[in-house]
Amino acid sequence: MIFFLPFYSNLEYYFSKFNAMKEYAPAKINLFLDVIRKRDDGYHDLGTLFQTIDAGDTVSAEIREDGRITLCYNEPQNYPLESDLVYKAAKLLQQESGTTHGADIYLKKIMPLGAGLGGGSADAAATLRLLNQLWKLKFKPEKLEEIGARLGADVPFLVRGGSAFAEGIGEKLTFIKPLQLSEEQYLLVATPLDSVPTKDAYAGVPKSGPDRWETFKAKCKSAGKSAIEYALANGFNGFEESVFPKHPLVEEMKNEFKRLGATSVLMSGSGASVFGVFATREQAKAAAEELKPLSRYQVVTRFFEGF
Repeated sequence: MIFFLPFYSNLEYYFSKFNAMKEYAPAKINLFLDVIRKRDDGYHDLGTLFQTIDAGDTVSAEIREDGRITLCYNEPQNYPLESDLVYKAAKLLQQESGTTHGADIYLKKIMPLGAGLGGGSADAAATLRLLNQLWKLKFKPEKLEEIGARLGADVPFLVRGGSAFAEGIGEKLTFIKPLQLSEEQYLLVATPLDSVPTKDAYAGVPKSGPDRWETFKAKCKSAGKSAIEYALANGFNGFEESVFPKHPLVEEMKNEFKRLGATSVLMSGSGASVFGVFATREQAKAAAEELKPLSRYQVVTRFFEGF
């Protein structure tokens, strides 16, 4: 049985004071994203290079012996329990494992919604990792990824994170050696004062066929130690063509990144966040400060190499 407590002001103190187990939920960006075709089942085949970043929510949990699962947040969320991926992940793992254990779960939510950063999927993946440990299930990552695929297309990748090519709807993963920026470079991620419904992104998005994706993937693989340089120099997001006309604030954000000296500037996922690489941390922070009036979320960070 699942119980939901939307908000309780002192729960962060409670979970930090007592013996709660914690799990980080790093978000993701897409260094390359193309829509290859629309399938007969209505879904779209994609080609993407996923990369986790060192920014995200935190999931905490304490074990219960009565089988109950409670879920609380650091601040109220504007969506129903039934659509909450932490709820779904906990319930599905409980069913799959047959465990009699439950858990009190607390989500410290930082990442924005409708941002193209996979925040909710990252929370679900973190919940699977956390409860796998808490309940001593000893499921391998592949099993958690299999369960995660039933929760959302980004969840399997976010179980392990790092760097990976993904195909199909995102569930066919090929993990590669974790990419990393140079020692001096920093990433700025900013979400404009807008959100992009998935239907807006897919409406009118061009289906490019496999050639651009296959070329990018092959050259990135063959680049070896220079894969990061190739990926950053040849980034692409096919959703920009369908999103920018309906959401001009996203395009404005991308243009501002370029004006402020960022390279490898792209919208992440189906929007609305934009990211770019700066030569130094100081330049990234200065750009972030200038972009504050245009942003509902921003972070200066680096890549996260995975679990």
